Amino acid sequence: MVSDTSVISNLYLVGHLDILEKLFKSVIIPQKVLDELLELQNFGVDVGNFLNSPFLIVKKPNNQPLVQQFLVEIDEGEAQAIVLALELNADLILVDEMKGRAIAEQQGLTVTGLLGVLLSAKKLGYLTLIQPILERLKTDAGFYISDKLFLQIIKLANE
Repeated sequence: MVSDTSVISNLYLVGHLDILEKLFKSVIIPQKVLDELLELQNFGVDVGNFLNSPFLIVKKPNNQPLVQQFLVEIDEGEAQAIVLALELNADLILVDEMKGRAIAEQQGLTVTGLLGVLLSAKKLGYLTLIQPILERLKTDAGFYISDKLFLQIIKLANE
């Protein structure tokens, strides 16, 4: 599984970064995502334990021309993550931003985002309630979720 920055950083901000380790054998990120996570430390976000975990694997995508092609529409972290997922034949990529998700899907990748991760964790019994986490994502992390989608997720989670 390959991840962009947003799922990791938002899970950290609401105290549920451990979900990734419960759901996946490893998380593979490109160098730019690592750089973005390290930048968060300038804002008081300590992701050091996660970054030093053997569960986290940092790899550099080889196809730089494809990364450059994607940069026309998305940021570098997303572009590197998508190219890396393609090169590794990853079974899943975690991306939240709509343009990044669209490009990943156009490339034939299976995509989910933070909300999908939370629903999977609930289904597997790693979370008892999603609603309080969604509330914290909105207030503490500044994560945008429309009222309609919020209600859809709560319904899907049987809450």
